[in-house]
Amino acid sequence: MTTDAAAPAEPEHRLHPMSWLFVLVAQLKQFIVPLIALFFFGRRDEGGLWPLIGVGVLAIGSLWQYFTYRYAVAEDALVVRSGLLERSLRVIPFSRIHNVAVEQSVLHRVFGVAEVRLESAGGSKPEATMRVLTLADALELETLVRRRGRAGSASTRAPGPAMAVADDGVGPDQATHAAATTAPEPLLRMGTMDLLRLGVVSNRGMILVGAGVAAFSQTGGRLWSNLFERLGGTWETWYGANHWPIWQWLAGGLAMLAAILLVLRLLSLLLAVLQYYGFVLSRDGRRLTVERGLLTRWRTSASRRRIQAWTLTEGLLHRWLKQRTLEVDTAASQQEGQARTLHELAPIAPREDCDRLIGELLPQARWHALEWQSVPMRGWWRRMLSTLPWIVLVTVALSVRLGGWGLLALAWLPWAAVQARAEARRAGWTLGEELVAVREGWWQRYWRFAEVDKLQALRLTRSPLDRHFDTATLWLDTAGAGARSPQLCIRYLPYASADAVYRRLSSELARRPLRW
Repeated sequence: MTTDAAAPAEPEHRLHPMSWLFVLVAQLKQFIVPLIALFFFGRRDEGGLWPLIGVGVLAIGSLWQYFTYRYAVAEDALVVRSGLLERSLRVIPFSRIHNVAVEQSVLHRVFGVAEVRLESAGGSKPEATMRVLTLADALELETLVRRRGRAGSASTRAPGPAMAVADDGVGPDQATHAAATTAPEPLLRMGTMDLLRLGVVSNRGMILVGAGVAAFSQTGGRLWSNLFERLGGTWETWYGANHWPIWQWLAGGLAMLAAILLVLRLLSLLLAVLQYYGFVLSRDGRRLTVERGLLTRWRTSASRRRIQAWTLTEGLLHRWLKQRTLEVDTAASQQEGQARTLHELAPIAPREDCDRLIGELLPQARWHALEWQSVPMRGWWRRMLSTLPWIVLVTVALSVRLGGWGLLALAWLPWAAVQARAEARRAGWTLGEELVAVREGWWQRYWRFAEVDKLQALRLTRSPLDRHFDTATLWLDTAGAGARSPQLCIRYLPYASADAVYRRLSSELARRPLRW
């Protein structure tokens, strides 16, 4: 809790009257499986009413949260009060809010409301979650955060739940009119063909398959054993009545593999449509906003200066379709599996559009004029060292099971060598006045770059092999990097070059202020 902010200048406001229903639904999602199991499989004479009692307790808690939750606008902060017996007061300065996420599910749309999350840098959870506000109030709150975070200090007035913002000496009515008439600048839109391309190049279908397997596994081991027994019996009956030659088995296996891949792509296409339908990236001053989603509509925004690092990705299917993906890491709370943080500026877009976005959002970096430096090829074989233990383990396991045929797994070694040489040939790095960037990968290519002002830590590491071959690896750390984000590092540089880059960056970081 921050105590140096001014007291609220206006009366406190409650959430939407139906907010308790959405809190109840969110809580029921966590207990829906045990409640259903208890209702259908519990003993009717004793435990049949326990699910209803549990739902009643959750409903009372939801109503309690509604009646004890308040929010108000202070001079330069948002004040949130909650609780009655155990009271909580949060004073959130507008300058601390790095990301604003507005979510609208199907149920939200029915009632004309939205859920708002306010996030700060590095937090494991949002600074405040307002479940729920009217859609007008949610968008007005987003506008307030954007304008107040940019202005720094101005008077704020909120005569009612729909808040009017005064900025730079402008009255509340004039500020509302200015916010309504200032149209954001669209930078990128995704159409139907873009959704088709995204469904083709992505492997999001495996997410649905994994979710289905996880849900099916909750039914217990008996159902699994019965299913496998039936499949085994059907297979033995069919195999006994049909004797195919080897070429028919191969053709059948290939056809089954093709069918599986087709189903996975169709699932990926379905998920791409659900998640990215109506995708629009827009810019309003220094703030970027992304809107997307078919059933659940997401609207998330963050200041341009909150972007810490950039990743440009190009897989094999991307290259065939002449597309790329542009992602960013922002200085806001990161939780795996949640899409509320601004992360994807371009889920899929032509190469020219990705380069244009980088040029517009990072004009001082001179992306098109970067002078890339290659990494020496003499250490190419070190890039395949991480795959050797897996090849050995797979070879041993297959040899125990199949005998001499298991040694065929060693055929992967030539491919690993080819891939390592190709990666070393393509690897590169560049260091300019405002930008540091690395280029890695061959089959799956990526460019990872960040502004020099956003670097938080430097590490120069040397393994025994590095000391033997007089090389080093330079690691560059930024805020907000996700667990699945590529590393920003320059690997296997000659030690003299790595040390020179390390000293130059250390000197630059010492004299420059860190910009969030």
